[in-house]
Amino acid sequence: MSVDDANGELVDEVDIDDQVLRVVPRRVMRRDRLRHRAVFVAVTDGGGRLLVHRRSDGKDVWPGWFDIAVGGVVASGESYESAATREVAEEVGVTDAKCEVLDAGRARSYDDDQVSLLGRCFRVCHPGPFLFSDGEITEAWWSPMEDVEAMIRRESFLPDSLALLWPLLRPSD
Repeated sequence: MSVDDANGELVDEVDIDDQVLRVVPRRVMRRDRLRHRAVFVAVTDGGGRLLVHRRSDGKDVWPGWFDIAVGGVVASGESYESAATREVAEEVGVTDAKCEVLDAGRARSYDDDQVSLLGRCFRVCHPGPFLFSDGEITEAWWSPMEDVEAMIRRESFLPDSLALLWPLLRPSD
């Protein structure tokens, strides 16, 4: 059983317009690749660095891959904003996070052979320290944005984070 499936979460299956179709267990959403809501939160230090991490090998999708965001699936009935705050608290131990909206409040679609989702993007500026007590992150470090760009080219990073969040963070060319 994966880390994510252990608690029997319920999630909303949504259509492309973000309207709830039905409530399903997370494992069903993953098994059937149902469109659901997700949040992506960049953690920055205010000095041009991004917190990059490697996911646990127990994750239900892309185990062991690198990521530029904390975040995840929005629970059934939960708002995107509440989910972002919850995920920051769960994944990095920051309970006083002020999540800045990066996407003008608009959920965007991402689909591939692993997932189908509508995602919202946020940023939290926090210097740490961080606690990784929920087991979802195995290692994390600060990286200057230009180093993140180079690392993305050579390592396996979560494609949904790169598609939805990275364009909102990436240093301008």
